[in-house]
Amino acid sequence: MGPNPAETRILDATKRCCEQWGVAKVTIDDIAAASDVSRATLYRLFPGGKDVLFSALRVRELTDFFDRLTAEVDGVDDFEDLVVCLIVTATRELRADQHLAIMLGTEPGEMLGQLTVEGLPRTIRVATEYLTPLVRSHLSEREAVVAIDLLVRLTISYFLAPSDTIDLGDPDSARQFIQPGLAALALTRT
Repeated sequence: MGPNPAETRILDATKRCCEQWGVAKVTIDDIAAASDVSRATLYRLFPGGKDVLFSALRVRELTDFFDRLTAEVDGVDDFEDLVVCLIVTATRELRADQHLAIMLGTEPGEMLGQLTVEGLPRTIRVATEYLTPLVRSHLSEREAVVAIDLLVRLTISYFLAPSDTIDLGDPDSARQFIQPGLAALALTRT
């Protein structure tokens, strides 16, 4: 069952309001007005106010991101091709995310916290949930968890601090970068 239409409107409005005024300045009244719902409805659907709304928005954005990512790699069976496709697609998605770009420009501290210290455990948890079934035929459960953790950290790191020599948004560059790591993994498995 999909989300309630009012919830979707409220989360969409929250996203727009954050882009317009910033996380710290947006108010519940702003969000209620932008979503055309009453404060009472907003609080009924999101008890706890702004913190709950922001958390729900982050979860929705993360879920949408991994839905798009897994759809892109659907049917890729070769492990190296799968890893390259995951890294390249994730990097391109991050680079193309206008909301993320706006928030990094206007609320860098908040967004860096969500991409690193505060939000990284949640991102790794969701990535593990989504990606483990994709890599399970290639790796043990433990290896899959470790590999996904590494891929998430690697992708976010190179997104936040791009390299002059490695472009994880380019399949050939990403493949050259990860091949030594995959070779080392293969040696440890024999």
